[in-house]
Amino acid sequence: MARYGEGDKRWIVEERADGTNVHNWHWAERDCLEWSRARLSVLLAGLTVLDGEGGLTLRTVALDKLDGEAYVNIRKGKVIPGYELSLTLSWEAEAASEAGAAKVAGAAEVPYLADENADEDPDLRVTVRGDETPFARRAKDAFLARGKPLVLEKIREFVAAMAKGGPAKDELESKKTPGKAAAPAAPAAKKEEAPAPAPAAKEKKAKGKDKEGFKTIEMTEKFYCRAKDIYEILMDENRWKGFTQSNARISREVGGEFSLFDGSITGINEELQEGKLIAQKWRFGSWPDGLYSSVRLVFDEPESGVTIIKLKQTDVPEEDKYGNSTVVENTERGWRELIFQRIRGVFGFGI
Repeated sequence: MARYGEGDKRWIVEERADGTNVHNWHWAERDCLEWSRARLSVLLAGLTVLDGEGGLTLRTVALDKLDGEAYVNIRKGKVIPGYELSLTLSWEAEAASEAGAAKVAGAAEVPYLADENADEDPDLRVTVRGDETPFARRAKDAFLARGKPLVLEKIREFVAAMAKGGPAKDELESKKTPGKAAAPAAPAAKKEEAPAPAPAAKEKKAKGKDKEGFKTIEMTEKFYCRAKDIYEILMDENRWKGFTQSNARISREVGGEFSLFDGSITGINEELQEGKLIAQKWRFGSWPDGLYSSVRLVFDEPESGVTIIKLKQTDVPEEDKYGNSTVVENTERGWRELIFQRIRGVFGFGI
């Protein structure tokens, strides 16, 4: 990978005398190292991993170190990110005991984060600072189990932001706007042709599945158990805590609230029919404020001991409030890997 400022001279054209790079026709190279430092600090510092569960408080502290390089190349609106980074994140844990509060500090290191591996999670190493006492080992294991997935999720958000142009994203979008407003003579001509097809276009959009900026998730899952058994698991907060290894609060009443995965997901029960239906308003904390999707889980028991769950989740936003565009993918993966597959594994309901 070429270093920042060392691009192939054959492809870097001299800038115009007036300093304008029209439509980004020439390669425009933007150093993103300091932006990456600020972005990763915001994403990774001060994350609550455990908030008293099992008597343990665990959180990340700060991005202690970021080394390497990061940049984006842009030509005619096409973004090519490049980065090779290593980072170190500090964390601390505390637990109360009869002898007083026990504390331990540690570090989480990502030795290699690069654009060439953008579709893979990087290696993350967790260490304890000081003697590895029984409490220190407990805190380290807790960070590996609960903190590592959280840190990797935030790193994926950084990777997605770089793919969109990093600090140059706003500049790219602003350059697109004038192009749409150009050609002043065109609107009059278009308005004369538009009346006939316009109603058909509107009718087609009305029949569409999703609103603009939103998607629908649908999946069908098979379990070897009674419908009432898996319904009970999904509505029982203690069993949720068991198969997700995270805190949960679940009301079993219509109109009651629920909180899953340590508060990452919250919502309200809209309709409940034991062994048949769960309908909820459902959101991630990272979604735009006040925005809820609608979840419907329909349970069917075609034969004794076999249950089919049909999930439909509508109005899932394509982006979260931070501009990350992996919301739909992460939500679908969460249902499949963190809920349904774990239920099968923990309760033995088959493949």
